[in-house]
Amino acid sequence: MGVAGVGPLVGPFVEQGAVEAFDFAVGLGPVGAGEFAGRSEFGEGVLPGQAFAVGPGYGGLEQATARLHGVDKRLRALAELKAATVVQCAYCIDMGSQISRLWGLSDDELRALSSHRDSTLFSDVEKLVLDYAEGMSRTPVHVSDELFARLRRHLDDAQLVELTHIIALENLRGRFNLALGVDAAGFSEGRVCAVPVALRPPAA
Repeated sequence: MGVAGVGPLVGPFVEQGAVEAFDFAVGLGPVGAGEFAGRSEFGEGVLPGQAFAVGPGYGGLEQATARLHGVDKRLRALAELKAATVVQCAYCIDMGSQISRLWGLSDDELRALSSHRDSTLFSDVEKLVLDYAEGMSRTPVHVSDELFARLRRHLDDAQLVELTHIIALENLRGRFNLALGVDAAGFSEGRVCAVPVALRPPAA
């Protein structure tokens, strides 16, 4: 796909005020929800946002992202949670499952997330978004030109950039939490929760 396939997408995103939002975000304090038991260096009862405070501006990044509304909320929930399951961040899956429920995903859909291609619960567009989140969250990233082109038939340029941003941010959250030993915090305790996925190598 290369830079040429992505560069033209930036303009519409800028026009939506994203750059101003991220400029505003710089220097804002950390945000977070729920306590966790992380590695001992961070002490007891540390919030994810407090841990992120070592990198100034992260809380503002989350706040700016929360103000983006170009992508349908259901698609956003699916993309974030799929990314969390691929990265295998227990905290992200726990919280993401609860957020997804609040945003309208059913228990059956949460169960089906790990095998979304074979499920009748997701639309064709939703399956494309899930494929994109999965491909972006692999190491190394694997997003084919065909998948990217099919997504562009359903999402405009600004929406596609926003979706990419959302998935990339979920990867940041997950890898940060994994490195610090952040575990599930009980957001989905006693309820259906998405499960981590072990991916096969992508087809050549």
